[in-house]
Amino acid sequence: MEFVHILRKCLGSVPVSLPSARYPTQYSTTTTNGVPVPITETNNALSHPSGPEYQLVVGEGIYVLREELHLATPPPHPSEAPPVNPNPLATTMGPPTVGVKLSINIVSPRKIIPQLYKIDSPSSLRSNLATYSIKESEKESRGSHETSSDEADPQSFGPGLNGKAPAFGSSNTLLSSIGGKDGLKRRKPKNNIIKSNSSFVSRVIPHEAVNKRLQERSPEGLFCFANINRAFQWLDLSSTTVPKAESLSKVLFTKANVLCHDVNDLTKASNHLDVIMGTNAADIIWYEPCSQKYARINKNGIINRSPVSDIRWVPGSENLFLASHVDGNLIVYDKERDDATFAPEENGLPLDEKLGSTQENRYFHISKSVNSKNQKNNPVASWKISNQQINAFSFSPDNRHLAVVSEDGSLRIIDYLGESVMDVYLGYFGGLTCVCWSPDGKYILTGGQDDLVSIWSLTERQLIARCPGHHSWVTAVAFDPWRCDDRNYRFGSVGQDCRLLLWDFNVSMLHRPKATSVRQRGSISSHVPVGRQRTESQATTRLRSTSNVTSDSGELEDSIEHKVDSKKTTAELRPVMSKLVDDDPLCWVGFLEECIMTSCDEGHIRTWDRPKEGANRSQVTISGAGSNP
Repeated sequence: MEFVHILRKCLGSVPVSLPSARYPTQYSTTTTNGVPVPITETNNALSHPSGPEYQLVVGEGIYVLREELHLATPPPHPSEAPPVNPNPLATTMGPPTVGVKLSINIVSPRKIIPQLYKIDSPSSLRSNLATYSIKESEKESRGSHETSSDEADPQSFGPGLNGKAPAFGSSNTLLSSIGGKDGLKRRKPKNNIIKSNSSFVSRVIPHEAVNKRLQERSPEGLFCFANINRAFQWLDLSSTTVPKAESLSKVLFTKANVLCHDVNDLTKASNHLDVIMGTNAADIIWYEPCSQKYARINKNGIINRSPVSDIRWVPGSENLFLASHVDGNLIVYDKERDDATFAPEENGLPLDEKLGSTQENRYFHISKSVNSKNQKNNPVASWKISNQQINAFSFSPDNRHLAVVSEDGSLRIIDYLGESVMDVYLGYFGGLTCVCWSPDGKYILTGGQDDLVSIWSLTERQLIARCPGHHSWVTAVAFDPWRCDDRNYRFGSVGQDCRLLLWDFNVSMLHRPKATSVRQRGSISSHVPVGRQRTESQATTRLRSTSNVTSDSGELEDSIEHKVDSKKTTAELRPVMSKLVDDDPLCWVGFLEECIMTSCDEGHIRTWDRPKEGANRSQVTISGAGSNP
């Protein structure tokens, strides 16, 4: 309170007050003048800032900030000694954190009125392929060849989504029991997290009326899960009877910080949600919030002792999930299998020796195959892909490929069904920090420590554009499926420069600079992609990269590594909007049908409403789209 009195004296009549304390006062292990320092944990706070500085001006209209939700940042546990910050220039110390990562879920998806309409052109009718066109509303005129029966979820278009990928591990009969059966009750973890005596969980604070809120809420409403430091919150962003700032449940861990999490879309229901969390303590938590049950996987690092940097449910599986560890391992776990001490299934040698001389083995080593006959305990599969930290990964929309980025500056495209690496791309310098796929699976976005967003083509197997615009590391990238078709794409990126950038690109408008390149590559605007052969689980051959074809030899080298493209031969894309949207570094961006959402390291979640039909459109021009401060 002494600080408040000093601040009031400095500011005069400006009222200053501390947020109301929700939890009993605790005391840290540090002291000031011999007196223990109290730790006060506060409520979440919801505000509604307004003004021109809270608007995003883009070609299609003005995005307006609807609300800002500030999540309470939990202090270090009283039993935890203050961590030493390894940065010699740091003036403050704090626990390791990745900011606020969100998962937005709808239990019963709403019927989406798409803003993209499928159009059959004469050429597409002849080739049996469909083309699409972006239209802003249903009221816009549509040709006679457009029919309402073709309307669908914007995320469902694209040729890559038509074929059904086989289930991961389907060739191994020992895994045939994985996954629930229709009509049977969903399995839940065994331990009650509220009554848990484990020292791993500090405490759980459920809302006093959580059951009533769950019964009364609409299944079409938005659930939000958020991890911030050692706290994990469950929020109802569609709540109307109770302030949405009041979480449905909040879990506080003792010393572990939650770094990543994911919700299983296959098993979610109004009374059941399967959530997995990865921590910096290497432990993985399987959490079912409706029943407040949980289980610990990789307990005390029995399988892998390094922190979990990213985690995702395996597409189409109720039980399997993939976790990336900072020691360069990708590990598939089963939430219902017991853990056991893991040793690679071959006599271990140092990684550099064990990987062998072939390029494929150098970028992907199988420590345990999904086809292994030893499937009694976790892990189900384990792959070593790097000697450096894996930062993020993403499954392709057709559920056949995996894009992985790491601190070594590489983007790996992996056929995870066949357990093999397909392509390896390298950035300019520094690590790559984030990755995502376009809704149709044709393109991959990466962001990195070189302050650039890069666009890679899966079919042409090459970099097609670099996107400068950030002034610091890029921390998250995402496509906006409501403004994408198979010709035009909208995506967004956020970074440690506190900026949100929006980008539009059309492959035909990208042109390489007029400079001769030693390598012979396909034109960016070409509509005939370089042939690509997808690998199957038993495949033994693969089309190799054409990046090493030279004009002198004209021969194709057997290589999966693609050299760094020169800036002189790489197209450059500029953002259509760049805006400073927070005072703190941003760490996440997501696109919903009605809005754009961002979050920052300090717990601020901002929601930006999309332009309303006809509103402000006359005031916006394309030339002014990038003029945001």
